[in-house]
Amino acid sequence: MARVKLAYPKIPGSADAPSGRCVAFEKYDGTNMHWIWDHELGWYAFGMRRNRYDLDEAGIADFNARHPGYEDAPEIFERDFATQLLSIFHNKPGYDSPEITVFTEYVGPGSFAGLHKSDDRKQLVLFDVETNRRMIGPDQFVADFGTLNIARVVYRGKLTGRFTHDVRTGKHNVEEGVVCKGGTGGDDLWMVKIKTNAYMERLKQAFKGDWEAYWE
Repeated sequence: MARVKLAYPKIPGSADAPSGRCVAFEKYDGTNMHWIWDHELGWYAFGMRRNRYDLDEAGIADFNARHPGYEDAPEIFERDFATQLLSIFHNKPGYDSPEITVFTEYVGPGSFAGLHKSDDRKQLVLFDVETNRRMIGPDQFVADFGTLNIARVVYRGKLTGRFTHDVRTGKHNVEEGVVCKGGTGGDDLWMVKIKTNAYMERLKQAFKGDWEAYWE
């Protein structure tokens, strides 16, 4: 196991939202996991936000020992994504990169605030792809990877106060909230998260005075 810098950037809350067109994706209340493909090594590493393991028998055993409850994650990735992603990398323009990282959310029906129920059937939801040059923009992401189990697109259009209010009040059928992404990828890509009022109340009940640590 290796400690790494934050593998996926922290997404700011809605107070920092810029104006402009965006694609809003459902935000899943699970655990962020990344998977790394190399042109020569293939799928060779995986991990969470601040750690990384070899994607081989020894590395998976080490991961399982340090993260009980996530033992099925590599199997889910192999079944639902590994081969399918390679097909996209080989057949779509823009993925002739020596290394590509894909980001997924590990989540089940009863997951809450990063905690999971052992008897839930888990899934991985793909929500971002990064080449060695840039993070893929939201429109390209949907166009290229939409045939896989990606984060559900909730909205396309201008990020407005009305849309933020509608997310907060539960009009878009999301449990935790949404992540809004704008730009074409790379340096002009921006992201903000908007969570629902109902999720806020769940946090307050579960964590009392510490609820804001799990908020935006």
